[in-house]
Amino acid sequence: MATTPTRLSKQARREQLLDTAVAVVRAQGADGLTLVTLAEAAGVSRPIVYDHFGTRSGLLIALHRRLDERHRAAIEQALRDAAPTADGVARVLSSAYFACAAVMPELNAVSAALKGSPEMEAVQHEVTDTYADLMATALRPYSDLAPEALRLRCVGVLGAAEAIAAELTRERVTADDAVTALTGLIVGGLHTGTDR
Repeated sequence: MATTPTRLSKQARREQLLDTAVAVVRAQGADGLTLVTLAEAAGVSRPIVYDHFGTRSGLLIALHRRLDERHRAAIEQALRDAAPTADGVARVLSSAYFACAAVMPELNAVSAALKGSPEMEAVQHEVTDTYADLMATALRPYSDLAPEALRLRCVGVLGAAEAIAAELTRERVTADDAVTALTGLIVGGLHTGTDR
């Protein structure tokens, strides 16, 4: 029987704790994740968890950032494989946005648990900025808009994506309909509307 070493580097321990946090959220929901439940699930003392995250909000924000980084990496990989057309890139962005809810339900649960947190508001702004920049960079070759105008439209599309995601969650639309609608909004927003 193999045993795992009990002494990990600080970074390795943090990764282990975040892996365990994902498992706790998956099994018990975000409400079941506290510093105490994480320490128990990870088999470490409470001071270790407090040293890494400080507060429950600190833990949830660290977990949110980690899940968001994984989602963004998946989008970047999908964009590398996308058809080099406006529709192809827009469809990949749309599909990846809605796939997150299915593939990483923990991200939505953690986001919901952090609603109203001042620290999370700053993280949400950071996430929106990052995604708007990612989208604008991917769509720039297919748009005649100035970079700032394209980025602003991407911010608007992200707001629309959130509203469509709410409809999807309420089962008012199918995933295919959600992807098609968001793809249309993205492609429709790429031009000034004067001379296409």
